[in-house]
Amino acid sequence: MTQEEAQNQIESLRREIERHDRLYYIEAKPEISDRDYDRLYRKLQDLEAGFPELRSPHSPTARVGGAPLADFTQVQHRVKMLSLDNTYSEAELRQFFRRLQRSLNQDRVRVLIEPKIDGVAVSVTYRDSVFTSGATRGDGSTGDDITANLRTIHSLPLRLPPGSPPDLELRGEVYMPTEAFARMNAERAQAGEPAFANPRNATAGALKLLDSSAVARRPLEIVFHGYGWIEGDPPFTSITGFQQLLHRAGLRHSERIWHAEDADSLLVAISELDACRHEFHYLTDGAVVKVDQLDLQDRLGSTSKAPRWAIAYKFQAEQAETRVLSIEVQVGRTGALTPVANLVPVLLAGTTVSRATLHNAEEVRRKDVRSGDVVIIEKAGEIIPAVIMVRFEKRTGDEEPFVMPDRCPVCDTLVVRDPAQVAIRCPNPQCPEVVRRKLSHFASRGAMDIDGLGQVLVDQLVVQKLASRFSDLYALTEEQLSALPRMGPKSAANVIAGLEHSRRQPPWRLLFGLGILHVGSTASQTLLAHFQHLDAVAAASLEELIEVEDIGEVMASSIHAWFGDPSNREEIERLRQAGLTFRLSEAESAQTSAILDGETWVITGTLSRPREFFAALIRAHGGKVTGNVSSNTTWVLVGENPGSKAQKAASLPNPVPTASESDLLKRLGESSD
Repeated sequence: MTQEEAQNQIESLRREIERHDRLYYIEAKPEISDRDYDRLYRKLQDLEAGFPELRSPHSPTARVGGAPLADFTQVQHRVKMLSLDNTYSEAELRQFFRRLQRSLNQDRVRVLIEPKIDGVAVSVTYRDSVFTSGATRGDGSTGDDITANLRTIHSLPLRLPPGSPPDLELRGEVYMPTEAFARMNAERAQAGEPAFANPRNATAGALKLLDSSAVARRPLEIVFHGYGWIEGDPPFTSITGFQQLLHRAGLRHSERIWHAEDADSLLVAISELDACRHEFHYLTDGAVVKVDQLDLQDRLGSTSKAPRWAIAYKFQAEQAETRVLSIEVQVGRTGALTPVANLVPVLLAGTTVSRATLHNAEEVRRKDVRSGDVVIIEKAGEIIPAVIMVRFEKRTGDEEPFVMPDRCPVCDTLVVRDPAQVAIRCPNPQCPEVVRRKLSHFASRGAMDIDGLGQVLVDQLVVQKLASRFSDLYALTEEQLSALPRMGPKSAANVIAGLEHSRRQPPWRLLFGLGILHVGSTASQTLLAHFQHLDAVAAASLEELIEVEDIGEVMASSIHAWFGDPSNREEIERLRQAGLTFRLSEAESAQTSAILDGETWVITGTLSRPREFFAALIRAHGGKVTGNVSSNTTWVLVGENPGSKAQKAASLPNPVPTASESDLLKRLGESSD
């Protein structure tokens, strides 16, 4: 192939992939399956590898991130990024509207109302219709150059379609979808990592990373709501017209907007937004109100900090006042020590809250939270209960300051500070609490799924010194188990049967069950799909691990260090002798058919067999399985007593169809026996 032929093919593939990115990420109307998309992507990768001189930073393949930066450079905003004045008061919102009327000398002023996304403000610049740079707001005049990090966001087009203004600078918000945030936090918990407090903190932290390849693994999205400058005269006269331009250019924008021309209808629109905002896939903490016409905006002007033609109305987060009864320190399965506030139970956002994590010692010190304090709590990001502030004026002097222990509260071992994290850890692998949590994790439904081996039994096994490592579980006898309190012969037999069944679990479950720091269930499946055998994962070099898709340097280092520990290698040998499965079966390695190719399934309710059986079945026939229902979901597999996922599937604007277990098996030609 000549270079000219390669250039033509590469350009054609780039445009085709860009079109499919827009259909998938912007319009939610994919035309091809994930597999077909991957084929196009790999073809482009191969061509660019064969003709490296034709590589471009604007290619879709550049989204994976590049080499880490030494530091961020500062960039000057061509047009200052102003903040918005804000209010929590409807009375002040009416005053704002009256000021508009007086300043413009007209009774009716058309305003646009859109959701205020709780994200991180950024500017994005296109030159000759190509994405060239991006920056944070910073102080409004100068921000950090985060071009490499923004390039990893799939909903940000790297090129604009024909007909778009070629040179412009846009303003938007980078955010993390709520479902993706919950999924990421669950995976971090499974991997023994601290959870993020809320989506905005997780987003801000991602954009501050100097390694864009790490940013590429964060589920970030972007939505645009304004512009800084456009070369020449803007091809619109209102914000409504600007929104239409965003739509034509394939740039994500507010999914719902309202218009009003008087204060009463403005408050009605904000009330409607408040009622439906929980249906959005991002968190909204208020409404942004803007004068729609650009010429009227020019007449109103701006102060040094904020435009006079716009205001943010902030929704009140539901808060509650309660008292801290005590602060205790929990020890996790990785040895991490986490301070937790025990509270006088209080109703908050529909649930009773009696405990709230304090994250780490630095957080407790910063907020000066003490036992006995009266505190204000809210669900941070409306998800996680958090202590917002201490009511210092209510202190009596009897409150007790919190001091992080220098020894493990369970085994009295001197703690160590993790140099890579804020975490303080107990380094004793035989700490009873660490052992309990490791064994519970190993036996959990998401890992080895050992029926009958719950937390109470694990506690007894540790106390009676019958189990201190994973392999000890497989040496248990019915006689030993029957002798334990509240364990009769039948219960003991059930546990032994559960252990026997777990020997046949796929090796990715074993890898996940080992509890290696940073390694969740998704990463475990990825690793076994790549290496096929647990021994190959254990023997892989650091470089080989990093080369695996979605396995970054931090995770790879953790895996390499774990398998490099002689005591861990000995435990692997004991598990091998116990008859556990180390190699993927041929059925697990091969795809049975493409019947479900391009389909995304969610599983809910109680089924005749474990959910993972049906998840593996769906994957074997070309489908994908995700944890949450969205507009991209194709089917929901529903068992008995389905939960909120089935309700959400039915409530979407385009309801997601449901299938029973027998429907799926019949479609796949599988036996229901």
